[in-house]
Amino acid sequence: MATLDAKHPVPGPAEVTSQTGRTVLNLREMLLRGDFSPGERISELPLVARLGVSRTPIRLALDRLANEGLLEVLPAGGFVVREFTLADIWDSIEMRGVLEGTAARLAAEKLTDDRELATLRRCRDELDAMLIPTIDSFTHYLELNEAFHSSLVDLAQSSMLRRMLDRVMSLPFASPSALVFAQSKLPRAADLIWVAHEQHRAIVEAIANRQGTRAESLAREHALMSRRNLESILQDDHIWSCVPGASLIKLPNAG
Repeated sequence: MATLDAKHPVPGPAEVTSQTGRTVLNLREMLLRGDFSPGERISELPLVARLGVSRTPIRLALDRLANEGLLEVLPAGGFVVREFTLADIWDSIEMRGVLEGTAARLAAEKLTDDRELATLRRCRDELDAMLIPTIDSFTHYLELNEAFHSSLVDLAQSSMLRRMLDRVMSLPFASPSALVFAQSKLPRAADLIWVAHEQHRAIVEAIANRQGTRAESLAREHALMSRRNLESILQDDHIWSCVPGASLIKLPNAG
């Protein structure tokens, strides 16, 4: 039976799942946008009114975001917004490099047919053709970049590796595209993008040639570019303010 009565429908499992997914996305965006301060307690009831959904998807979404590491669970119950240090960010980028490096090595070792590289090559070629993303093409650029990295992990054929990477990349600044927008505002943006594209090409070539060690090293170096870019971004307050989740980071000179 789907409803108690016509005025008070009871959502089915599929609807709750859909609502939870949308709620997770909305809450994650609010956190990274700075709608909540680090250490601020998050209560269910205000979110019910603010997001227009019931307490069940709110509660499930909060649990999911706590599992991702954006929220912390209080000993007495409830959630608070997590504050990150630069050390947290460096560690998350380092971990992504280790995991993506492992993915590249496994991809080279497990490759049996050159046609398996079709998606990786298509993303590489479309990114190369786009050169520097514009306002109009920026969203597509991010999608292609994410697709390239996702395809790399697919080629590793490891569900465990995929789960571990998903966990790491849920944190601010750890995903492959987390800094792309802010990076595009740096003085040497064109050079940085060119280097990233060169690394994409080298990773694909190493995997195609079954050079596992080289592919691993290239993928790790590619991920660690994010740290160098973030260090440059930190030097400019205006560019820093463009980074999603910047409000959650405690900088060394912050009070």
